[in-house]
Amino acid sequence: MDQLFNRKYVVQGLFIVIALILLGKLFYIQIISDKAFLSAESNVLKKKYKYPARGAILDRNGKVIVQNVPVYDLMVIPNEVKDFDTVALANALEISIADVRKFMRKAKAKSNYQATPFVKQISVQSYARLQEIMYRFPGFATQDRTIRYYPDSVGGQLFGYVKEVDSADIANSNGYYKPGDYKGKSGLEKSYEEVLRGEKGVVNTIYDVHNTPQGSYANGKYDVNAVSGERLLSSIDMRIQKLGEELMKNKVGAIVAIEPSSGEILSLISSPGYDPNLLVGRNQGNNYMEFIVGNPYRPSLVRPIMGYYPPGSSFKPVDALIGLQEGVIDPNTTFFCPHYYQAGNRRIKCEHFDGSIALRRGIARSCNTYFCYVFQKLITKNGMKNQRKTYQEWRDKVAKFGFGDTLGIDMPYERKGYFYTAEHYDKIYGKRWGYTNVISQAIGQGEITATPLQIANAMAVIANRGYYIKPHLIKGVGDKNQVSEQYVKKHYVGVDAKHFGPVIDGMQDAVNESWGTATLSRIPDILLCGKTGTVQNPHGKNHSVFIGFAPRDNPKIAIAVIVENAGFGSTYAAPIASYMIEKYLKGAIAGPREAQVEWMKNQNLLPVLKDKTKAPKLTKADSLSIKKADSTKKVKDSLRIKAATDRQSVATKPKNPQLLVAKKPLTTN
Repeated sequence: MDQLFNRKYVVQGLFIVIALILLGKLFYIQIISDKAFLSAESNVLKKKYKYPARGAILDRNGKVIVQNVPVYDLMVIPNEVKDFDTVALANALEISIADVRKFMRKAKAKSNYQATPFVKQISVQSYARLQEIMYRFPGFATQDRTIRYYPDSVGGQLFGYVKEVDSADIANSNGYYKPGDYKGKSGLEKSYEEVLRGEKGVVNTIYDVHNTPQGSYANGKYDVNAVSGERLLSSIDMRIQKLGEELMKNKVGAIVAIEPSSGEILSLISSPGYDPNLLVGRNQGNNYMEFIVGNPYRPSLVRPIMGYYPPGSSFKPVDALIGLQEGVIDPNTTFFCPHYYQAGNRRIKCEHFDGSIALRRGIARSCNTYFCYVFQKLITKNGMKNQRKTYQEWRDKVAKFGFGDTLGIDMPYERKGYFYTAEHYDKIYGKRWGYTNVISQAIGQGEITATPLQIANAMAVIANRGYYIKPHLIKGVGDKNQVSEQYVKKHYVGVDAKHFGPVIDGMQDAVNESWGTATLSRIPDILLCGKTGTVQNPHGKNHSVFIGFAPRDNPKIAIAVIVENAGFGSTYAAPIASYMIEKYLKGAIAGPREAQVEWMKNQNLLPVLKDKTKAPKLTKADSLSIKKADSTKKVKDSLRIKAATDRQSVATKPKNPQLLVAKKPLTTN
């Protein structure tokens, strides 16, 4: 009996405790906490997101190169919209009644219950008019945000652009992005999106039955402040970035300039470029189609990191360094140049008749014959039967300079170029092949292509006498001027420092001796070391290439310039590089060279695009225009260029790699 009696009171006690807990919870919910009220009154409480300002981007000298300007969006929740005066709304927004109806249909198609943009980026005047009559339009609300502004109107491919998120962005954002949000889609805006975007805030506002805001709920107790994005300190020097884009106007190509000691990119230019302000605002979509997609020279291709080019003669210093390291040559090794190099039935032409020539002069004169012999010695040093294996060893040594793989720059969509392995040649020739089959690689042609970034990086290796630091564009985030560990580590290429002197001597002579190939790149009072290249292009006229660094001792800048279809490297690429180097090191270009700069800016080297197989058909109006203009080929070509959308002259990986083994004499200098 006692046990039953005790059990009765235990059960009663449990019920009493549970009842007290439930009563306490109910008291907390109804009296103390506002959350239930907030939920119950959600029909008059609206969450309004506050969008943070994106972080600004500065150049290396602290100049603001990307900033923000305020704009306003008109948002709508279709399910809350009542019958409204379409004429009044159209007049306030300065749009047509048909546009009002069209925009409403689009909003309903996106969501009936979530706030979606009705009209984006309305004018300040429209915003002011709306504020006076907003009570007449339940379901509508204005939302302020900022958009990007680029004061210098340069660097379109470098900075990238910000665009409204799509369904994939929303699905992959872990709930951060909502319809109508914006994010970086390319360039630095994409790479550093999470740093630049900041954190959204939320304001809970009470609205009355007339859709008029009555103030913040609970004095802002449940509001969340927006947190602005972090600023980025870039490594770009806007002085030479602007100069480089002006010099490359009406030309196709790329420029990459690097500070060798740090790997910081001083300038990254892709030409033709575009004003990044074109991809901001309500006309963003139209401008993208007209100026980016509609341009036959493809400014959407970021050539410094995506363009594939044979390195040409700019590759010769790398081969010389490996030859010195492997002991197959020394600075005094000479070869006889009779104006060509013969390998079996292959003949590679040399631009000069140099006779007996040693390394230093071979580099300065860009002697094809000399470097073909260097390559021959490298590939046959382990015997003729082991050429396949020795080639792969040579290829792996070259790869340490950054060829054949991505370098890891902090920009999206970097490509790695291609640089064939021994296994790849096995597929072409079987296993019976040797140096004569791949001799074109001796002069940077054939089955090797590189991005301008890789070519500039190889020049930074030589400037540093044996190592590079991964090229990067951002040197500081927020108030901390520090970068990721990957951008401070030194990558050694396996060549002893003592071997760089003879190669650099030759590069110095190429610029500063009367018989050098790069005399047009001389800079007063600055000892520039460089190398020209005239790169064969299967799609048209040869490309003009120059690589170099300055000054010789304690180099501050290494550079690679590629001007497509411009001919000799000494004619265009070399002078362009020298102007940028002088501007960077001296702050200005003075004397007669100032006039030369203006001349270069005005040169139009855009290649004529003749690939009619890819050209769209001419419209009837175009055909009539041709007839009226006497049907000349020149007029037809100009009309096709205007209509074309994708005929790019950048060398790309061929479908048949054997075609790269030229049957006519190769030449590059």
